[in-house]
Amino acid sequence: MQAIEPLTILAIESSCDETAAAVMHNGMLKSNVIVSQLIHQGYGGVVPELASREHQIHITPVVSAALEEAQVKKEALHAIGFTQGPGLLGPLLIGNCFAKSLAFALNIPLIGVHHIQAHVLANFIDEPKPTFPFLCLTVSGGHTQMVWVKDYFDMEVLGQTQDDAVGEAFDKIAKLMGLSYPGGCLIDHYAQTGNAHAFSFPPTHIPALDFSFSGIKAAFSRFVQSKPSSFVAENLPDICASIQATLVDMLCSKLIKAAKTTNMHRIALAGGVAANSYLRKQLAVLANQYGWELFIPAMAYCTDNAAMVAMAAYYKYHKGDFADLSIRSFPRMGFYP
Repeated sequence: MQAIEPLTILAIESSCDETAAAVMHNGMLKSNVIVSQLIHQGYGGVVPELASREHQIHITPVVSAALEEAQVKKEALHAIGFTQGPGLLGPLLIGNCFAKSLAFALNIPLIGVHHIQAHVLANFIDEPKPTFPFLCLTVSGGHTQMVWVKDYFDMEVLGQTQDDAVGEAFDKIAKLMGLSYPGGCLIDHYAQTGNAHAFSFPPTHIPALDFSFSGIKAAFSRFVQSKPSSFVAENLPDICASIQATLVDMLCSKLIKAAKTTNMHRIALAGGVAANSYLRKQLAVLANQYGWELFIPAMAYCTDNAAMVAMAAYYKYHKGDFADLSIRSFPRMGFYP
């Protein structure tokens, strides 16, 4: 039997407000370190300049912690992967420059990773892993997409949001209720004890497999403005449960349509909103109803993290898909980098 050549990859994620690093050895995750930036809570959203400064502060200790946890010395690394985009330009440049410098110093390959493709490939970190092809509902603060995944890097967007991403809608709706940032997880928290049928909100219906969330956000704003100042606080669990159910139902209805259109029964979930407990439960119900084979990454691999970047870099390494030191970061990237 031929011996497997060792392959140890360090991956860096800095697309928004998480500074993260991970080490993967022969496709097995050895460490995954994440530092979230709490400084943005007072502003109700991510401030790009502050995010860049925080990344500068944290990236060296985060990378050091990932190497130490994995018990790997930097001289033992075979490649450096990093998030090339999409994301905030300043934060992306911090990860880009750090990865380039380290790859140059160690004289090892550099691998640029598409952030959204990495979210999809988070489904390959742990068992069970999907087989190709499969449908992936990718839901985050910046993206909402229905993706037909033919291979690790052969992915076709069948539908996507025409305005706001669902994660952005969650956070902005939370802000309208006076909740702190990030608000999507707080809506999920308060909804646990609420009645999802207490209030009715109008879902947006648009053709094909595309999404739209600006309308429901506007409707919710009018709903809050029409109520007494104490109404939200007095009914917070029911309001959170009701608006969460509406947003999740909008996602699920499109997923059902996509599964029927493509005659596909292998369904995956990816992205930060994949951590939403109600969405995970509803997909489990639908999987049972329609006979789907369902794949959902562990919570740690849903929100922005470097483990998913390492997974993507691992497969790119085996393709020989390396970058040179002139590689640029892009805040907006097509699905094919």
